[in-house]
Amino acid sequence: MQNLTIMDDGIQLRAILERPNLGRCPLVIVLHGFTSSKDKGHTVAACQAMREAGFATLRFDLYGHGESGGEFKRHTLYQWILNTLAVIDYARPLDFVTDIYLSGHSQGGLTAALAGGMAPDRVKGLILRAPAFMIPRCAREGSLLGFTFDPKRIPEEIQIIKGLTLGGNYIRVAQTIHAEDAMDRFPGPVLLIHGEEDDVVPPEDSRAAAKRYQNCQLELIPGETHHFDRCPEQMKTVIRDWLIKQPK
Repeated sequence: MQNLTIMDDGIQLRAILERPNLGRCPLVIVLHGFTSSKDKGHTVAACQAMREAGFATLRFDLYGHGESGGEFKRHTLYQWILNTLAVIDYARPLDFVTDIYLSGHSQGGLTAALAGGMAPDRVKGLILRAPAFMIPRCAREGSLLGFTFDPKRIPEEIQIIKGLTLGGNYIRVAQTIHAEDAMDRFPGPVLLIHGEEDDVVPPEDSRAAAKRYQNCQLELIPGETHHFDRCPEQMKTVIRDWLIKQPK
């Protein structure tokens, strides 16, 4: 395990790099979700499955989260996308890396999908766990995280869970994003994993995305929730088996 600090335009991104062995291998860059961190249990478990399949993992805290720099209130999807592209730029020259995959949970899954669509020449595949594809749609409709607003008169800030505050720019940015464009631009293999009892992100969004991606495997886990806390071993098995089948 190697603790890293990766810089993105003056912002420190704290990261952990772990390798399955000392040889050359593919690397999965792993993004956490909204209000979460790189050390969340289900994210660590997913990384373990990736290494068991022979892939290195690089999980990091995004802007305004965990140990990384930036103020939570000021974070937006644009910043998260730029963070991800900066980590890709860091990882590409590493002497052991043969290919780069992106993985993310919830808002991190949406971000990974968007970054993959922006850089399909640098990202070989995607592993998306309960990706929050509904965030841009909800921002345009005026309902986000249980908070309703006039989408044409965006408030300066909104109060959300855990006593945290989001700035209005989060909504403004989200309104401009169309995840479908990123799906159409990504030709590589995609693994979509979603719990059938997810009450945060609709499983229907993953079903629709699976139909839109050119090369996608959809795995719906019965009885599983948004945070993969009921059937973690099943999630790990799906990830491990899918990665083992990918050409190295």
